[in-house]
Amino acid sequence: MSDLDTSMSGQWRFDPEHTRIGFSAKHAMITTVRGAFNDVDGVIDLNAENLTESKVTVRLKAASVDTRNEKRDAHLRSPDFFDVENYPEIVFVSSTVDEVEEGNFMVVGDLTIRDVTKQVAIPIELLGINRDPMGNLRAGFEATRRLNRRDYGLEWNLPLDTGGVLVSEKVTLEFEISAIKTEPEQQG
Repeated sequence: MSDLDTSMSGQWRFDPEHTRIGFSAKHAMITTVRGAFNDVDGVIDLNAENLTESKVTVRLKAASVDTRNEKRDAHLRSPDFFDVENYPEIVFVSSTVDEVEEGNFMVVGDLTIRDVTKQVAIPIELLGINRDPMGNLRAGFEATRRLNRRDYGLEWNLPLDTGGVLVSEKVTLEFEISAIKTEPEQQG
C-alpha cells in the first residue's frame, strides 16, 4: 500500500514552462555536453490507492532538441542521430509504477526512439507538492537514468586520434518535472 494521500489521485499534466527533459554526454572524452527538448508533453494518471493502475506518458518532439549550438542541433536532428523527418517523436509509456520508499518511485515502461522500443526503469523522486499563487496544485519530480544511445539506433561517431570516440555511447537522461493536477472547477 502506498503512502500517497488519496487526494493526489487523478490526472497531472507536465507544465512545459517549468519542466526540463534533457540529457548529457561526454564529448571528445573530456567535456560534458548538455541539451534538452523544448517541446515536452507529459501526463501522469495517478491512482494513489493502487499505484499499479497508474500510468505515465511522455512525448518529446525530437526536432526541439537544443544544446545551445545550432550546428550541433542540426546534426542531432539529421539521420545521423534522431532523424526527425522520419521519427518526429520520442515516446515513453509506463507499464508499472511502484513506490520503492516514501517519495521515491520506480517507473518502468517502454522508451521509443527512432522506432526502436526498449524497456527502461527510471527511479523518480517526488520533491514535494504545493499550491502555486494561481491556485494550481503542483508536484515536482527529479530523476536521472543512464542509457546506451546505440541501443536506439543512434550509432554515429568519429574515432579520436588519441583513442576513444568523439561522442560517448552512454547518455544520461535528466528529468526535472513540474506537473499540475487537473482539478474540477469549483462550482459556486
